[in-house]
Amino acid sequence: MAMTVQVEIVSIEKSIFSGLAEFVAVPAELGEVGIYPGHAPFISRLKSGAVRLRLPDRIDEETIYISSGILEVQPRRITILSDLALPEEEMGNLPIEQKKVDETMKNRVTALEYAKIEADLARAFRDLQGLQQLKHRKQRV
Repeated sequence: MAMTVQVEIVSIEKSIFSGLAEFVAVPAELGEVGIYPGHAPFISRLKSGAVRLRLPDRIDEETIYISSGILEVQPRRITILSDLALPEEEMGNLPIEQKKVDETMKNRVTALEYAKIEADLARAFRDLQGLQQLKHRKQRV
């Protein structure tokens, strides 16, 4: 059995992921960080992007998109706190037009340009979520 580390990914609204992983890749502020079980402790700020999890007994990686946040790494636990976190399967709920835009952008720009656009999109999505929450609160009052 492969070594694993406990991973917790939490947004403002709810816990997004809690489980064991063999490897975690996180978009840290200064670049992507790869973390294996037993990694040295550290804390880092995160930027918008994809958290990739290699789960035990699974071939495909689990992907969770996050806005900026905080990463804490301990030898047996990884904690990610983010304003917004969205599992990849929920990204399928985006409008069809958005999917077309994503595909077009992937085919027409360099990887660096796409990463910048992806970060801008994550920020815009976060802002939209915030506006929707404010609207929902006003309707309850």
